[in-house]
Amino acid sequence: MNLVDLVAAIMFLGVVLYAIFAGADFGSGVWDLVAGSAERGGRLRRLIDHAIGPVWEANHVWLIFVLVFLWTGFPDAFAQLMRTLAIPFWLAGLGIVLRGAGFAFRKFSPSVAWARVAGGLFAASSLITPFFLGAIAGGVASGRVPADGTGDLWTSWLNPTSVLGGVLAVLTCTFLAGVFLAADAAGLGALDLAEALRRRSLFVGALTGVVALAGIAPLAADAETLFDRLASRGLPLVAVSAVGGIVTLVLLNADRLREARASAVVAVGSIVVGWGVAQYPWILVDEMRIDAVATESATLWGLVVAFGIASVLVVPPLVFLLYLADRNRVGVE
Repeated sequence: MNLVDLVAAIMFLGVVLYAIFAGADFGSGVWDLVAGSAERGGRLRRLIDHAIGPVWEANHVWLIFVLVFLWTGFPDAFAQLMRTLAIPFWLAGLGIVLRGAGFAFRKFSPSVAWARVAGGLFAASSLITPFFLGAIAGGVASGRVPADGTGDLWTSWLNPTSVLGGVLAVLTCTFLAGVFLAADAAGLGALDLAEALRRRSLFVGALTGVVALAGIAPLAADAETLFDRLASRGLPLVAVSAVGGIVTLVLLNADRLREARASAVVAVGSIVVGWGVAQYPWILVDEMRIDAVATESATLWGLVVAFGIASVLVVPPLVFLLYLADRNRVGVE
């Protein structure tokens, strides 16, 4: 592996981690959206607050990490991404900001009415943000981000691959969050809530599989390069993801919730890695190769050194925070 590939791999590691950890957080907001009235959905919303309260902002570390690596290590690709896909990037960024504001302010609202407004903002933003992030991935995967800056501001993300990517992102986040929340509810002794989440997560997981299968034909027609590589060198990872999803459904059906969390992470992580393997060596499919647009070696080495320092200073506290949250040591009122 040469230096350029090493930097690209480190950057894509951030994509995988963001998809898993932030994905579960976004999905929790979707469950908040469909929880029902204040009376009927109150327990689920309190569970969501307890589950994501200690870690929800920490997970955006991975998004910042990816953007900094992309901007610094591959500036030409970053420029074309931001030029062509400016609209979904702005909408996703706005969703992240509004989601954070809604999550924080609903706890300190002066009235129930304002709390409902803030809660609705948090929930709705949790739905639209992963959709636009998935649409961005679809625009890149379908080769709609040209190297010469002539990409269309609308069709670059309003196309079959982007819509499929957005819908699958929302469903995957919802499924992942449902599995995590069901396990958290069981751990807290809320067995009836865990059972309700288990049943609903089974449905969402099955729906996600159906949408993924239905998306094969439009993906083959609209993103030929990516599809061909997914069907060849990316196929083992696609298979691992499919098996992971099926195992998760089986474990959910058997009420083995903690084990289902691990298999759900494998399912999500494998398909994201499979996408990266299939897209390599393109950073912008059919337009820019990774090795052709990388910056000078000194800057790339600087990124590698920064990653090493961050691995020592940032990763251990994050892991410890996740451990404490999983053991219900933080975030409990």
